[in-house]
Amino acid sequence: MAGTPAHKWTFRARFRRNAFGWRSQPAVKRVREATAEIEKVARKDPLLAAEGAVIFLEKVSPALERVDSSSGSLGNAVNRAVDALADIIAAAPADAETRAAWLERLWEAYQEDAMPYIETLGDRWGDLCASPEVASRWADVLLGTCKRAWSPDPALRGFFKGTACCLSALLAAGRYDELLALLDMSPYSMWHDRKYGVKALAALGRTAEAIEYAEATDGLNESPIAIAAGCEEVLLAAGQVDEAYRRYGLLANQAGTYLGWFRAVAKAYPHKAPADILADLVASTPGDEGKWFAAAKSVGLYAEAIELARRTPCDPKTLTRAARDFAEKQPRFAAAAGQLAIHWLVQGFGYEITGADVFAAYRHTMQAAEHAGIADDMRERLRAEVEREPAGRDFVRRLLGRPLGIS
Repeated sequence: MAGTPAHKWTFRARFRRNAFGWRSQPAVKRVREATAEIEKVARKDPLLAAEGAVIFLEKVSPALERVDSSSGSLGNAVNRAVDALADIIAAAPADAETRAAWLERLWEAYQEDAMPYIETLGDRWGDLCASPEVASRWADVLLGTCKRAWSPDPALRGFFKGTACCLSALLAAGRYDELLALLDMSPYSMWHDRKYGVKALAALGRTAEAIEYAEATDGLNESPIAIAAGCEEVLLAAGQVDEAYRRYGLLANQAGTYLGWFRAVAKAYPHKAPADILADLVASTPGDEGKWFAAAKSVGLYAEAIELARRTPCDPKTLTRAARDFAEKQPRFAAAAGQLAIHWLVQGFGYEITGADVFAAYRHTMQAAEHAGIADDMRERLRAEVEREPAGRDFVRRLLGRPLGIS
């Protein structure tokens, strides 16, 4: 490549065809290492790093063909790598000849991606073109085939692997009306394609139409979270922050845990008071109030956290950790959390609970109570909790009966 010095990439030798066995973790590790290696080079030489990114994207799918990816960890690692490396390629100060060569190589790798591992590269095609002019040329190349794939004539209709590339290129080229006309030809109403129409309408300043277009998506098994995120993005870009929060903010930022969900919403809407976000999230998940304990605790809403943990079951181990961690700095909160840990243990809640968990809950609760100066009162409360253990289940009573003086 003109203007780029020779460089020996460590990852290159590791990503031979079928280089990995069936186990996913070694492959995940190598994918992360390769991404880190390229990102490190990018800080000093973005052009060289972009060449390395192209090499990785050419080699990664053939190297991973035999790996068991059923857990999803490998797919997630590759998706993150594709996104990060696409940014590097898009930002590289490459001349027209170099970028054209990169795009041809990436197109070939994308077409040969059998598993597929780098299919998300299609959504970044317009970014990879790095200019409206290059994106427009690619759109011209792909448009005819895409139209035939979506032809109303069943004899012509078929699958075209470059559809996402075409839509992405049209969007990057600013050819919004053509993009919307092309989407009108689609025999399917799939968010994967319609998200480009939403972005095109938003770019034209037709915010309300963009939202209606997104909400009209009715493909099978569509993700309401993805659609909400698309609508949220449109409203935020239009400066309608309060409307974005009210209509889509909670769903669009849903995460794998309740604490993660709270943090995602709080990050997206830093102007919102944490107590208000928490209240809205709790209201959106009736019956799960106790699961918001950790979120409330994390932002110092201690009274709210205790109230939530009282209303519906909360993981006793989570409550015990709170009793342990806050015994000195927030002793009354910690003691209340520990008492609730015993309460829910008595009620039979908790996953894989052992005697050690019960003793830990008791010990940390009493330590917090000592710091709060309420040890005697807390011992009586715990005695009352344990004595309420339902008949036929005396697991907690057998363990704590002696220290609590229960005969």
